[in-house]
Amino acid sequence: MDHKQGIYKVKDLSLAKEGKLRIEWAESRMPVLMALREKYRKTKPLKGYRIAGCLHVTKETAVLVKTFVEAGAQVSWSGCNPLSTQDDIAAALAAEGTSIYAWHGMNVEEFYWCIEESLKFKPNLTLDDGADLIFTVHNKHQELIPHIIGGTEETTTGVHRLRAMAKDGALKYPVIAVNDAETKWDFDNVFGTGQSTLDGILRATSVLLAGKNFVVAGFGHCGRGVATRAKGLGANVIVTEVKATAALKATLDGLRVMKMDEAARIGDIFVTATGIKDIIVDRHFKVMKEGAIVCNTGHYDCEINLVHLNKIKKSVRTVRANNQEYLLKNGKKIYVLAEGRLVNLAAAEGHPSEVMDMSFANQFMSQLRLAGEHKKGNRLENKVYDISTAQDQEIATVKLATQGLSIDKLTPEQVKYQDDYSAGT
Repeated sequence: MDHKQGIYKVKDLSLAKEGKLRIEWAESRMPVLMALREKYRKTKPLKGYRIAGCLHVTKETAVLVKTFVEAGAQVSWSGCNPLSTQDDIAAALAAEGTSIYAWHGMNVEEFYWCIEESLKFKPNLTLDDGADLIFTVHNKHQELIPHIIGGTEETTTGVHRLRAMAKDGALKYPVIAVNDAETKWDFDNVFGTGQSTLDGILRATSVLLAGKNFVVAGFGHCGRGVATRAKGLGANVIVTEVKATAALKATLDGLRVMKMDEAARIGDIFVTATGIKDIIVDRHFKVMKEGAIVCNTGHYDCEINLVHLNKIKKSVRTVRANNQEYLLKNGKKIYVLAEGRLVNLAAAEGHPSEVMDMSFANQFMSQLRLAGEHKKGNRLENKVYDISTAQDQEIATVKLATQGLSIDKLTPEQVKYQDDYSAGT
């Protein structure tokens, strides 16, 4: 591995040329973020700010990193998942001078080493996907907290945990919940996760989805996206849930709803999308059909209990890239994709650039918001903040414009009418 202390650690710097081409492709598909880059490259509102980021190292992330740099920021980066880093992208960023610590296939110790390295330049802003960097700061580097003015968080799992921290008074600096923006979770989570998850499954297996019993655990934004796209390819979709309203929505979408104990017996392909551990455990593995395929598209790899699976296996071998065949003691074979980690990032390329355009525009504007409050001398409370409706609508409006689309506007009379509680029938 190439390694220059204090600057970067990546798999192979010679991959930079290939990575640069892929980044250029993403830039051509991310017009909102590119417009923001053009808008702020001269005024450099982030000059003097140091951003430590912990987020999947993909071509789309590289566009975000480069936009931060163009706006004047110093950036240090690490990957937020051991299997999601695209080594050519990491090499391209390193070659352009970004301090980046990430490579595909790192172990857990190396994963946290990379986060530690990214914190050495003492950031005053943080950016997370899953909150591992924020947790590291709070648990191991509290000396950095007085210098950090705020952070942003990309995922449902991370936002949920940060809200719990804030409720307990454990959150020591403000965080903006990028995930909860309408232009993030109704697009990135639904359309991005839906398409990229199936992309990962198909790359790792090359199976026909039509006619298969396709089990989706969790019918939140991500699960709904996966279920919709699997149904569109002809799969018989089954949903498992713990939330009654979510299960009812799945039912009214024409999907079958049942407990995982039932679904485990009939499923051909299983995808977990819950953010909760132990969704598929030993009793499920034991009753699965011969040749069942199991994967995860939630943030952490604990949704599929591989400790349980290894206890009941007879042997395991890799039969395709990102596809391990587990021969169980009962004689059946089960196939686990991407080692139980994010199948859409480990076995494919992650979300399409077009949806990440809006998500990362929200990240960029949220970091600007934090820096702007700091410049005004305002110290935000140590809690989780939502993105404003105005920002959501601004990003959506720009996105529509880049697609050549326009929408109607309410007239002054219509605006007055919608608030007129005296108007009758």
